[in-house]
Amino acid sequence: MSGAPAVAAIDWGTTRLRAWLLDGAGQVLAERRGDDGLITAREKGFAKVLEGHLASMGAPETLPVIICGMAGSRQGWIEAPYVSVPAPIGAILAGAARIEGSSRDIRIVPGLAQRLADAPDVMRGEETQLAGAGLPAKGRHLVCMPGTHSKWVAVEDGAVAGFGTWPTGELFSVLAAHSILKHSLGEHPASVAADSAFFRQWCERALSEGGDVTSKLFAIRAAGLLQDLKSEDAAACLSGLLIGGEIASARRRYGASEAPVVLIASGALAALYAAALGFAGLAFRIVDADEAVRAGLVEAARENGMIGGDA
Repeated sequence: MSGAPAVAAIDWGTTRLRAWLLDGAGQVLAERRGDDGLITAREKGFAKVLEGHLASMGAPETLPVIICGMAGSRQGWIEAPYVSVPAPIGAILAGAARIEGSSRDIRIVPGLAQRLADAPDVMRGEETQLAGAGLPAKGRHLVCMPGTHSKWVAVEDGAVAGFGTWPTGELFSVLAAHSILKHSLGEHPASVAADSAFFRQWCERALSEGGDVTSKLFAIRAAGLLQDLKSEDAAACLSGLLIGGEIASARRRYGASEAPVVLIASGALAALYAAALGFAGLAFRIVDADEAVRAGLVEAARENGMIGGDA
């Protein structure tokens, strides 16, 4: 390890946990990843899980800890109350809830709540990625964060104006395992490549028809019966259809943006959404999701006075 850690940064999800020791400039000094997310931590104890990871990374006993994600949910360690939008991103981070009774300074970043009568919505964790995405302080920007529950966020002059959730990843899993399509995709659906001709064809189909996906779903099953569609290609069809439908729906809701869409994603999801945004004719720039959440957690630590200002 080179340099001294200034803060431990934790992205604590429902099933996974990612932990980093960071210096004052946000550089990674040590890293841990595990399957002890919210579900496991509720059984083992959040403090015990956290201290185990910190000890494995050699963290000093007094090192402050900043956390984002589901550890701050109602079922988590403590509930970090939602901040209602519209809200400046900096003000969101500054409201981190403190864990009482700990020898460490441990705080959890709050999530966001959209309290519109016709469009209620919530997020936890993605607000920290927003803070670390390097969004310009001025202008209107549209952000796409793919995942189990994909988020599209409208940011105006540094404040979250509104957002929406498309449960695209969850829909894929549910349809693949619990619908008629399980006979088409097989017991273990194949990974989908962004350059798959089937992914592109079905994504463009959803885009051209405004996101109408439910009327197309059974066609994947029929193509297997009538056209000998292979299971790996069926997975690409379903992925393309759902992602294309998400993008078409989000474009209808938020309209055109002068600035490129900011795609906060990593790995295979980044490649799939980049391809789909290209099929839709939308300009975009990619921000690595891991880098964004780390940068956002460092900013949250600064906003809460846990570490000093910019290095």
